[in-house]
Amino acid sequence: MFDVLMKIFGKNEKKSGQIAKERLQVVLIHDRASVSPEVMEKIKNEIIAVLSKYMDINQSGMEITLANDSDSVALVANIPVQSLYHSKK
Repeated sequence: MFDVLMKIFGKNEKKSGQIAKERLQVVLIHDRASVSPEVMEKIKNEIIAVLSKYMDINQSGMEITLANDSDSVALVANIPVQSLYHSKK
């Protein structure tokens, strides 16, 4: 839990080896899920479009990946929210 909070608040510096390992894991998961990088980019763009209607997000800090379990695949999104838009009714 503490690691997640440190990552959210940007206090967790990663070494290049760890970053390379995570990128390789993402590539392997995408291959197993049979999702092309183009499709993942389209998914990311559509998520950005929908969320941008309701909140100001940091697109450069976004991470969207697929996590593979033994019998399923999950979409995992880490999207930094800078502020929420308040609608008037």
